[in-house]
Amino acid sequence: MTPRLQARDGGFTLVEVLVALTIVALCLAAGLRAAGAMTSNADRLGVNALAQWCAENQLTEMRLTKVFPGTGDNSFSCTQLGRAFTGKLAVRNTPNPNFRRVEAQVFDDRERPLLTITTIVGRY
Repeated sequence: MTPRLQARDGGFTLVEVLVALTIVALCLAAGLRAAGAMTSNADRLGVNALAQWCAENQLTEMRLTKVFPGTGDNSFSCTQLGRAFTGKLAVRNTPNPNFRRVEAQVFDDRERPLLTITTIVGRY
């Protein structure tokens, strides 16, 4: 007589459990990486918004003084919500002598450029 094979009791084998744990671990790692990327992007977006406020403040101040800017480069510093930024205003001529092209560039504390805003300022 040949021995009969016993039927399985309905549990999982060790290999099946390990495969399931591996799949869960990969999904959790991907989720953590995505959450980290979203946090980093949110921080970068906040810093860029603060830098934009600095640049817009400089350009608005230039317009409000109603003084036609001379050509050249000027530097400025700005603090927004406790964060310090440095910047550069570059004023250039345009084909029309009644207008100047003004470029405000803002840098972070490591002198990396964050953003650049360009506008035209008129004489009158």
